[in-house]
Amino acid sequence: MNTLNPIAIQGTGLVKRFKTGRSHIEVLKSVDFDARHGEMTMVMGPSGSGKSTLVAALSGLLKPDSGKVTAMGEDLWSMRPGKIDKFRLDHCGFIFQGFNLFGALSALQQVTTILKYKGFSPSEARARAATALTEVGLGARLNPRPAELSGGEKQRVAIAGALAKEPRLLFADEPTSALDGENGQIVIKLLQRAAKQHGAAVICVTHDPRLEAYADRIIHIEDGHILNDRRTTPAPSAAKTPELIGA
Repeated sequence: MNTLNPIAIQGTGLVKRFKTGRSHIEVLKSVDFDARHGEMTMVMGPSGSGKSTLVAALSGLLKPDSGKVTAMGEDLWSMRPGKIDKFRLDHCGFIFQGFNLFGALSALQQVTTILKYKGFSPSEARARAATALTEVGLGARLNPRPAELSGGEKQRVAIAGALAKEPRLLFADEPTSALDGENGQIVIKLLQRAAKQHGAAVICVTHDPRLEAYADRIIHIEDGHILNDRRTTPAPSAAKTPELIGA
């Protein structure tokens, strides 16, 4: 009996080339990939391996030269550009190592602004933003601006912004690379919570071996090819994160 969760996104035969001078470098070489709802998939590999390019192709940010991406049952790259933008707004959350926060906005305003773009009223956006920030342990830190926040707190604001949208697909690109061990652990647990409690398909590009203990699946990519793809059982300590609430 197949007990796996349903597939959320699937890439088939993905090829991507970049021009350098008179030649082309093939960064993705006919890659097949899928990720499932309720699971955290780690994509690991050295710099230049193609892992970030793969995620960009899967998430509608970078069109592959050939191949197909089926996301939430839709052929992503057959859509018009405006429809791809709307798909990302409606279904995707993004977390980057650079946090991508607005310097003049408070933590609450950062998340509220994202929700207003999704069409929530100002009062509903504010309420949902406060709930999301509380979930990531920042319920008492709604008003500070980025300059007043630690690196770990900034990343948690970014995660709250992604989670507040209730995405079905959550893409994280090196989310712990700028963080110390303690804050890295917090961020890892929040990503796992997005999968286990919110049912998102979490796809995380990382060099960080600390994340492996929390993954349902680990994919190693190198030189544009998937070298191995293995399922794993997340550590029991990774399954519960109540200490984050109000932390």
